[in-house]
Amino acid sequence: MRRTFALAALLSVSSLATAFAGDILIHGGPIHTGVAAAPSAQAVLIRDDRIAFVGDLAAARAKAAKGARDVDLKGAAAFPGFVDAHAHLTGIGLRELTLNLDKTDSVESLVAAVKAYADAHPDGPIYGRGWIETHWPEKRFPNRADLDRAAPRRIVVLGRADGHAVVASTAALAAAGVTKDTVAPAGGQILKGPAGEPDGMLVDHAQALVKDVIPPPSPATLRLALEKAGALYASRGWTGLNNMSVGAPDLAILRSLAADRKFSLRVDNYMDPGGAAEVLAKGPQTDATGLIRVRGIKLYMDGALGSRGAALLAPYSDDEASLGLQLTPRDQGVALMKAAKAVGAQVATHAIGDRGNRMALDWYQEVLAGDTAARWRIEHAQIVADEDLPRFAKLGVVASMQPSHAIGDLYFAPARLGESRLHEGYRWKDFLDSGAVVAAGSDAPVEVGDPRIEFYAAVYRHSLDGFAGADWHLDEAVTRDQALRMLTWAPAYAAFAEADRGTLEAGKKADVTVFSKDLMTVAPPEILKADAVLTIVDGRVVFEK
Repeated sequence: MRRTFALAALLSVSSLATAFAGDILIHGGPIHTGVAAAPSAQAVLIRDDRIAFVGDLAAARAKAAKGARDVDLKGAAAFPGFVDAHAHLTGIGLRELTLNLDKTDSVESLVAAVKAYADAHPDGPIYGRGWIETHWPEKRFPNRADLDRAAPRRIVVLGRADGHAVVASTAALAAAGVTKDTVAPAGGQILKGPAGEPDGMLVDHAQALVKDVIPPPSPATLRLALEKAGALYASRGWTGLNNMSVGAPDLAILRSLAADRKFSLRVDNYMDPGGAAEVLAKGPQTDATGLIRVRGIKLYMDGALGSRGAALLAPYSDDEASLGLQLTPRDQGVALMKAAKAVGAQVATHAIGDRGNRMALDWYQEVLAGDTAARWRIEHAQIVADEDLPRFAKLGVVASMQPSHAIGDLYFAPARLGESRLHEGYRWKDFLDSGAVVAAGSDAPVEVGDPRIEFYAAVYRHSLDGFAGADWHLDEAVTRDQALRMLTWAPAYAAFAEADRGTLEAGKKADVTVFSKDLMTVAPPEILKADAVLTIVDGRVVFEK
């Protein structure tokens, strides 16, 4: 399902943002409004940046201004704008500009990819991201010896897809001064070989040990990455995203791109603690274009399940010595939460393990002190104990979840969790049944960042090739109406924007996604074959196939 786009073609998409402003009449195919009382319509009329009318085609034609652009869907299906409730925009763009390892399917294919890149780029350090070993035949992490084979004496640092571990070459470890005597920082692990020497794998906070051996991207590179990421996302049918762990430089570039009309998606930003000074001083903000908003801060409670960094209440079933990692000390986390509450900023906390989720809920309950309208979020909410699940709705906490995680993790989660607590994982339907709001996203570049995959995973809960284990709790799959709401209305609600977005209704902002197939009716495998054919943001065409 991964598609490659030429850089020039991708960047040309953003220029379409200025192609049309005025009346647009959409008709000629299924139109799903997302409104329970009127779920379908014959036509949508857009006037400038707002939806002017939704309903009967004849009435829409009568209301349309002379010279309105007529969009005949020819059987394609229109939806409220799809929004990725959890993504990392800079990472999406940089993935396209650096060594992309998301197709590696073994240690040896990773070695081959690094060797080919090293041959093509003979000078300087090598950075890449996207590998994940859980389905590899070698059944192990890569190590520094693998990288040394691929690029002898070169500094090489390769990030795991989830962003919670890197593997570093011998030269990289030496440049960073990491030896067998190096003590792992709190919330991190340095994996070691039989002789006690570092094997190259650095987990969670230990990744910081090698951060200075790879030069950071220049402002020009960041600008190119963000522009490219926006164009790529528009081409996939996304009209916006909730952007996580954002640095202050990235936010400044996004604002500049939007002001220059070179970026056309809606972005609700949640800043990392290092870049949170502005929002913690002034509270939520919106730029002059209305596209770039700052909503709050993003914290990390624990690591990832695949690298055994997720904080669990009981030891890992396949590693009884490990309970995972707590990444944010309590005093630091609670202080940041109190500062956010004081200015009305949201808090979004990464929590994957059942212990990580319990701690996040406990801290929220303490700081919010009964305020159920703050819409604080738990990102991933991946493994949640039975007794903690009802607390999301009770506390007004949004469960920001990524359906694609479930169809990738199904290959290793049973081993990590064991049969007795596997039901705690990826509980979309349980959350909805409890009354909680579930906002669906992709976590790209951890995952591909494709709305079709997220919709497919939510309603079918099988891998992309149709596999699901017998114990994979297929009863947690949701209905198509629920999946649509999770990917449209819920991300808007999660960012305090549901009055303006998330459904096709008169008066709301004109954000529309059109796919070549009707996701609401085709067989599940056909969902993955639907193409995004039209993306409209703020009444402007930002992608058209």
